[in-house]
Amino acid sequence: MAILKQKKKEIVDDLTASISNAQSLVFVKFDKLKVADVNSFRRQLHSQGVGYTVAKKTLIKRALASKNISGDLPELPGQIGVAFGTDPLAAAREVYGFQKTHKDNISIVGGMFEESYADQVRMMAIATIPPREVLYAQLANLINSPIQRLAIALDQIAGKKA
Repeated sequence: MAILKQKKKEIVDDLTASISNAQSLVFVKFDKLKVADVNSFRRQLHSQGVGYTVAKKTLIKRALASKNISGDLPELPGQIGVAFGTDPLAAAREVYGFQKTHKDNISIVGGMFEESYADQVRMMAIATIPPREVLYAQLANLINSPIQRLAIALDQIAGKKA
C-alpha cells in the first residue's frame, strides 16, 4: 500500500529528529521475525537506551542526507530497520546480542560510527567490543598481574629459606 506524501514527510521528520543526536546507527536487516520476537527486541533495545525504527529505504536515505556523514552508504538489502543511540557502542552491541539467538532472522548490514558510514565488518567489530565495566576489570587485572606474580615469587623464596 502506498504511503501518502504527508505521511512520508512525517516519517522522515521523525527519523531525522531521532538520529540527530545519535552517536552511532546500525542498519538491521530483518526477515520472517515473529511479532513476539520483534517486541522482545524492541524492549531489549529500549532498556539500554537504544531507539529502533523501521522505514522504507528511500525515507531512511532522505533522513540521513540531512546529517553530515562522510563515506558511502552501505548497500541495504531487504527489509531494513535503524537502531540508534547516544552511546556509541550500545546500538551495535544490543543488535549483535539479539542476532546471536536469531541468526536466520536478523543481521547487521552496516551503520554509521563517528560521523562516517561503516560496512558490516566494521560494525561487527564495534559490536564485539566489551562494555566499559569489563574493560576496566581487564585493565585492573592487567595492572595487578605483575604485582601478583612478584608476591608469588617472594613467597616461594621465603618458603625455600625457611
